[in-house]
Amino acid sequence: MEETAANTKNPGQAPSSTVPHMTRRGFFSKGAAAVTGASALAAALSPLRHLQGKDVPSVEKFLQKHYKELTPEEMRTVLDRITREVERRHGVQPHVEDVKPLDGVEFVYALNISRCIGCRKCVHACVKENNPSRAPEIQYIRVLKMEKGSINVETSDHYYDPPQVPEHDSYYMPVQCHQCAKPPCVKVCPVEATWQEADGIVVIDYDWCIGCRYCEAACPYWARRFNFAEPQIPSDELNPDMAYLSNRPRPKGVMEKCTYCLHRTRKGRMPACVEVCPTGSRKFGNVLDADSEVAYILRHKRVFIFKEDVGTLPRFFYYFDERGSRYHEPLAVADSEEQA
Repeated sequence: MEETAANTKNPGQAPSSTVPHMTRRGFFSKGAAAVTGASALAAALSPLRHLQGKDVPSVEKFLQKHYKELTPEEMRTVLDRITREVERRHGVQPHVEDVKPLDGVEFVYALNISRCIGCRKCVHACVKENNPSRAPEIQYIRVLKMEKGSINVETSDHYYDPPQVPEHDSYYMPVQCHQCAKPPCVKVCPVEATWQEADGIVVIDYDWCIGCRYCEAACPYWARRFNFAEPQIPSDELNPDMAYLSNRPRPKGVMEKCTYCLHRTRKGRMPACVEVCPTGSRKFGNVLDADSEVAYILRHKRVFIFKEDVGTLPRFFYYFDERGSRYHEPLAVADSEEQA
């Protein structure tokens, strides 16, 4: 009777059957559930208020959505938070972006083993560009010194330190992330903190990574690095041009790796290691462009795929000069394998 009288007094109101009916008991019940949920969240986060140090995430970071779920406005908020963190920790004003893949682009790397002299300039340029820890120093590129006539990486030397390179009877094989088309690191990640983007680059969301290191164990190229200690980067060595998925500073306890300098390459520039190479050993470009240098190399050069048998389909290729070059010695290795 009360509901009928109410509708009579307000003839413009919809019938009671179409209007949600909130009783006093229902109001207090839902209100209590909301308070309980808020209280539970506060209880879960309360220990953070009593902790000190750089290892403790902010509540804002703790509640952040997965990268793929962030709206442009939410991403802007995240980038602002990262900017504040960099300013507070390093005293540097950074420019942090979220750089998306380009349409019609699939990045490929080609490295001429015949011309690499083992100078490691690529290693140090990568460190300068990508803001990894300096103490302990993390490097994405390993340069292996190989004995001519052999391709046995088990007997290679990563720690060679001669007075001058190249050394006699040696050649050099740089190894880094191969940006595999079938990346095992992505497959084993339990929280989807790493994935492959449209341009072929495998990325890591450092805010989502839980540091389980499954990806590190799965990678056949030993291309991923783990921050066991709090990364140390002198403020005057920090590269302020940053992107969310590449070279922004990483915290302790997460994985990181080469991203083909996506903050550069997605803007039409070359990776830092390519620019600094003194012998032109490193080539990089869009393999979908038939006129690109990397596409030409894959069509016409003697190409070698490292650990091809593991089936990862890497986008990182090695190749050799033609016969007659003064750098042609590694070709004998390929020939001996073919004959065997």
